[in-house]
Amino acid sequence: MAETTARERLIVALDVPDLAHAKALVERLGDTVGHYKIGLELAMTPDYFVLLDWLVGQGHRVFCDLKLHDIPATVGRAVERLAASGAQLLTVHAGQTAMLEAAAQAKGATLQVIAVTALTSLDQADLTDLGITTPVDDLVLRHASRARQAGLDGVVCSGHEVGRVRALLGPDALAVTPGIRPTLETHHADQKRVMTPQSAIKAGASHIVVGRPIRDADNPAAAAESILRAIEQGLADQPA
Repeated sequence: MAETTARERLIVALDVPDLAHAKALVERLGDTVGHYKIGLELAMTPDYFVLLDWLVGQGHRVFCDLKLHDIPATVGRAVERLAASGAQLLTVHAGQTAMLEAAAQAKGATLQVIAVTALTSLDQADLTDLGITTPVDDLVLRHASRARQAGLDGVVCSGHEVGRVRALLGPDALAVTPGIRPTLETHHADQKRVMTPQSAIKAGASHIVVGRPIRDADNPAAAAESILRAIEQGLADQPA
């Protein structure tokens, strides 16, 4: 895990409706942020790769949060396409082992692929409703182990599991943590397993993904700077 500075560890989610809104937010953030997530909302527009190319041209790192999940051959070809795009990070769902292996084999030298273990919108009651009786922590660890064995670069997991994931996968794996809120009192109902930036980094997250607390702030750059300070404190709080 090469990332060492707070700025390298913060990924801002461009969860906005179109290219114009995305560019406007990036420009408001300026040099404060250097890593952006573009996901399914923008993938439903004709400008997804236009934005990707623009971000890369601006010198930013790009996380394509597409959560691919299909037959192995299809996922492998999709990963090959993304590997040639200039993006640095891509998600697949932690599904069939053969699918994960196809993604790992197709990613090339510059794209890192990570597996989504359990969405932060899910809690134990949701999993039970889906017929999954495994405790959420154990489910995340099982998926993390399979992702490692398949040759992926790490996982997406909530801050609640990231400490155990870090212990399992070791210091070099990516452990990307969404569901981040500056204070736990501000979280939204569609995010159930949430954590503060400082706590997630202290627990072992390699990166945190932050959307609404920055996107919806009156001053997004100031909001991002506050989160960067929290990341720095989390790094300082990590065990030696």
